[in-house]
Amino acid sequence: MFSSARCLLRSAFSSLNVNASNASSSAFASSSSAVLPHVLNGVRRYATEASTGQYSPSEVNAALARTSVLYKTYKPITPGIRHLKRPLAPHLYPGRPLRELTVALRKRGGRNNHGRITIRHRGGGHKQRIRIVDFMRTEPGPCDVVRIEYDPGRSAHIALVKNRNPDLCGGKVWSYILAPDNLRAGDVVESFRQGIPDGLVPGFSDSKEVRGMTSTLTDKADGSGASQSQTASTVSLALGVLRSITIKPGNVVPLRLIPPGTIIHNIALNPQGRAVLVRSAGTFGQVVVHEDSGRYSHVRLQSGEVRKVLQDCVATIGKVSNPLWKNRNLGKAGRSRWLGRRPRVRGMAMNRCDHPHGGGRGKSKGNKQPRSVWGWVAKGVRTRKPGPKGPKNSNKLVVRERPRGKEKRGL
Repeated sequence: MFSSARCLLRSAFSSLNVNASNASSSAFASSSSAVLPHVLNGVRRYATEASTGQYSPSEVNAALARTSVLYKTYKPITPGIRHLKRPLAPHLYPGRPLRELTVALRKRGGRNNHGRITIRHRGGGHKQRIRIVDFMRTEPGPCDVVRIEYDPGRSAHIALVKNRNPDLCGGKVWSYILAPDNLRAGDVVESFRQGIPDGLVPGFSDSKEVRGMTSTLTDKADGSGASQSQTASTVSLALGVLRSITIKPGNVVPLRLIPPGTIIHNIALNPQGRAVLVRSAGTFGQVVVHEDSGRYSHVRLQSGEVRKVLQDCVATIGKVSNPLWKNRNLGKAGRSRWLGRRPRVRGMAMNRCDHPHGGGRGKSKGNKQPRSVWGWVAKGVRTRKPGPKGPKNSNKLVVRERPRGKEKRGL
């Protein structure tokens, strides 16, 4: 009796298991067709978006994000995103860069060829490719901005531009430039590094013998008052036409042709050299005045220093992009490690043999003047006097030093 009942129960459970397995297999087959599209039709794709069937990852990220006007913040569901704050940049291209304009970054972790650490606090970090940015802009002619991209090697954004000249070879058609603020895909930028082409503006001659429009048109005028007034009106009209063509964000223009008060960046110090000044995110310089001699122009840099720059040197119109970069918050220490930054240890937390501030009892450096790990004075003492206050001809191109101390604080 018990054996027959046991057989009946066993047969019933087996039938239930078979039905359940059939149902689960059919459900898996139906769900696999919806969830695993990379195995359909015998084609395997290696980059497909996983889906749970209920919520997509984009919907989950959108639910967690709390977007403000300028920054993107997140709900503090984890400690790592509690203070995370990123500037919004919806205009950035989400794809990969142009590989022909990149080169692999080989990291050395702050070590020299002997393996000794010469630069502290470096190491690790995500694998990167260096974007080859054109800081010369020697090719004239209009260039179309294809897209704005993120560059892991700098704080500012970069723009991929294509030259319209059909006679250029392949390597010179495409290039990366430092993107000015508010530059977008579809805009047109141009380089006037070689000077203004003849015939671009009637009555203007850009040559070393005759610099400026005023001298060119004044020589043609005779002594009558009507001719002088006509010359002045022609000069002002041509000057307005020239500036409307050249003074646009992203254009490279010699300093002699930039009117005072214009916001500039990517400033070169050599007429045949690359841009070296004002290249960080959100920074800008300003043309103060042009000297009457026609040799130097005074430029105010981001630090407040006013410096002489040769008028034959070039600069780019506009302010550097990504001005909100300085207000970002990484949120956790791990993001600094992703950027290749190793931890910094305070000198007071070290031993006496490792740092001038080390040793002692309690949190004290013994009323010592702040010094570096090598014993150099770190704060309050100037180790070099540039500009007019320094030794003779030490830095004679500095007109006014950057504000320091009470002058910087506005006291």
